[in-house]
Amino acid sequence: MQYPPFDAIADDHYKPALEAGMKEQLDEILAIASNPELPTFENTIVALERSGATLARASRVFYYLASAHTNDTIEQVRAELAPAMSAHSDAILLNSELFDRIGAVYQNRTELGLNSEDLRLVEETYKEFVLAGATLGNDAKEALKEINARLAVLGNQFSQNVRKEVNAKAIVVDSAEALDGLSSNEIAAAKIAAEARNMPDKWVLPLLNTSGQPALSSLTNRALRQRIHETSLGRGSDGGEFDNTAIVSEVMKLRAEAAQLLGFENHADYQLQSQTAGSVAAVNERLASLAPPAVANARREANELQMMIDAEGGEFELAAWDWDFYSEKVRTQKYNFDGAQLKPYFEMNNVLEKGVFYAAELVFGLTFKARTDLPVYHPDVKVWEVFNEDGSTLALFIQDFYARESKRGGAWMNAYVPQSHLMGTQPVVANHLNVPKPPAGEPTLLTWDEVTTMFHEFGHALHGMFSDVTYPSLSGTSVPRDFVEYPSMVNEMWAVWPRVLRNYAVHHETGEPMDPALLNKLLSTSQFNQGFSTTEYLAASLLDQAWHQLSPDQVPAPEDVVAFEQRALADAGVDFAPVPPRYRTTYFSHILGGYSAGYYSYIWSEVLDADTVEWFKENGGALRANGDRFRATLLSRGGSEDAMQLFENLRGRKPDITPLLKRRGLLAEPPESSR
Repeated sequence: MQYPPFDAIADDHYKPALEAGMKEQLDEILAIASNPELPTFENTIVALERSGATLARASRVFYYLASAHTNDTIEQVRAELAPAMSAHSDAILLNSELFDRIGAVYQNRTELGLNSEDLRLVEETYKEFVLAGATLGNDAKEALKEINARLAVLGNQFSQNVRKEVNAKAIVVDSAEALDGLSSNEIAAAKIAAEARNMPDKWVLPLLNTSGQPALSSLTNRALRQRIHETSLGRGSDGGEFDNTAIVSEVMKLRAEAAQLLGFENHADYQLQSQTAGSVAAVNERLASLAPPAVANARREANELQMMIDAEGGEFELAAWDWDFYSEKVRTQKYNFDGAQLKPYFEMNNVLEKGVFYAAELVFGLTFKARTDLPVYHPDVKVWEVFNEDGSTLALFIQDFYARESKRGGAWMNAYVPQSHLMGTQPVVANHLNVPKPPAGEPTLLTWDEVTTMFHEFGHALHGMFSDVTYPSLSGTSVPRDFVEYPSMVNEMWAVWPRVLRNYAVHHETGEPMDPALLNKLLSTSQFNQGFSTTEYLAASLLDQAWHQLSPDQVPAPEDVVAFEQRALADAGVDFAPVPPRYRTTYFSHILGGYSAGYYSYIWSEVLDADTVEWFKENGGALRANGDRFRATLLSRGGSEDAMQLFENLRGRKPDITPLLKRRGLLAEPPESSR
């Protein structure tokens, strides 16, 4: 395996390694493009797949650590190399001689005796070059290169601003009394965070990158809740050092210009050419159909919360910073259930080893062994070797779960080494979470959301680890963006599967299993607050589409970015003040990064997920036969077949949206006479 030698990598190695990798690949591309022999699958398409191995290895380590454990040197190198890396990509994708050879193979592809994966590679390679601008004239190519270079710089600036502002705007509190409602461990962690900032007489609550913040569900101090919430929502748009409005405006304009250069109406139209949704109209229709029932649910939930406020004598109207706090109260009243009751049963390592790993053993026959002999990039990181049932090594899995200032927000998976038979590589995949680290000696107790996130991210890891394809560009999670979340969502089902949950949900002090009655309470709340969660998600998805369906002349100036966002939410019917979007534009890293015009993907993938969960249940659940079929027909295939065909190979039919509507509480109520 090509496990990265983290202990041997110094910050000053990155730039020369990346520059050497770029030069090496350009030499390889020149050799392919100028080959005097007639273009063939082997000397053109496969040769292109083999090219850039050094650059790929170096860039994966560099960019993944820039997300997981960055520093000033890494950020400086990333900024310096952003335009060079963009130019390097353009030098390949806009190379006319290379594209002519690819085109020749593409035109003759059905006559070459290729197998299905080879044919898929030819078609996907050709499509990638066309969408990158390979068919453009020289003037248009030069204009596109300038746009791409500028977008690379702006994207880097945006991500740095988001990360730095999250750290800079952590909430400083003057007294422990103001933190009433937090657990003793959470208060102790806030004290440690303050001491780390040389504020020994203060308490610090770090921010997450989402609009909502975890502390809002338990803090009794309403003024503090308001301060946290308004600080969170104001990020990137307050005119300060990290203001992103100018970046947003310029990025959206450049993306729209690039799309029109390439012959598309707008950036969303361009992006959806390579997604399973297929068209802007299909995405708009799906989101528009879900928004009214979601907002209606959210308004009903808001009425319940207001009734709770009134019953307690609160003389104020429900605001966004009250939602989490009072929804927990309503949940407790309605179901006699408090989410805090769960945390003692969810110690982090136990959830991973006795929950996530145990489910993988039940369903897929996998086993895991800690590898303490391998170097890591941070003391909190652990490495596991993953074995198939026959004892053969499948992959290495990197566990990086704690939050830190050097790490971006959110949770994600990446492959330091993707599987490929062509390159002779086995996968090295990593899962990253942002769980607050408790004081030394204290257990790490997870919320239910953190538990499901751990199962979710491991679903991505399985997708990468089970990959069994020839070509690196078709490996693992190299599938359409609106399909990639589907396998990870399916893996969440094992978090509540009775046999799995009994195995990991034990009290961290007594070892006593969770009372089945408590689990039943949890399950009974599955549709609780779904109006809120669906609306905040849809609001963010609709914002993404609103921005990326603009033409260049429609993009607002920096000073109008916030107003445009407000109008877009109102036009979509999701401007409900107590439920802000999960992300506002100025810290919406997904859409300023790789998910532009693609945040709808989660709900699109959830249709497939909910339908697949039904398939598992219909066929007996956590059985090896089911896992083996899921692995063989879908998880192992990467991007080697059409994504929707993979789903149909598993399910035996096209997807049905009904299970999703049922899960989200969005099915219309049946007529009174039929109840």
